Amino acid sequence: MNVKRTLVMSCEDIDRTLHRVAHEIAEKSSVQTPPALVGLKTRGDILATRLKRILEDILGTPLDNGALDIGLYRDDVEISDSIRELRSTDVDFNVDERRIILVDDVLYTGRTIRAALNGLFDLGRPQRVELVVLIDRGHRELPIRPDYVGREVKTRSDERIDVRLREMDGEDGVFLVSHTD
Repeated sequence: MNVKRTLVMSCEDIDRTLHRVAHEIAEKSSVQTPPALVGLKTRGDILATRLKRILEDILGTPLDNGALDIGLYRDDVEISDSIRELRSTDVDFNVDERRIILVDDVLYTGRTIRAALNGLFDLGRPQRVELVVLIDRGHRELPIRPDYVGREVKTRSDERIDVRLREMDGEDGVFLVSHTD
């Protein structure tokens, strides 16, 4: 069986998309009550940091930014100490009564976001939670819908999306990965 990788978004596409999404978020923001960004580990936190920089330039004010590890909240992964790697949650600001923007790389079934909401609400009670995803690939199992979407990529359930970010992978790009005979 062969693996086929098709480029969905280049480095430039990702950058342009993050700027567009940042402008969409800024349209709904005010300097008096700026949003706080919380990225889901392991790539959503990188995207949240990039969005934070762009939004700070647009809004002209510093923003809170954190990273959430949802490993213990997942219901779609076999619980095993040998399988589940725990990463640290780094949200060093109060989420109570805040507009929180969750950031993730790919939205698929919705289970990751459900876990993220559980993790976020363990930290406090936000006023509002919005969702940014770089890629929405459909196939929802839960009624979760993003507020801001980089790109919709319709996939089959046997395909996957591979998001590569320079901070972690040494390159930027989004690929559709499929198996061919």
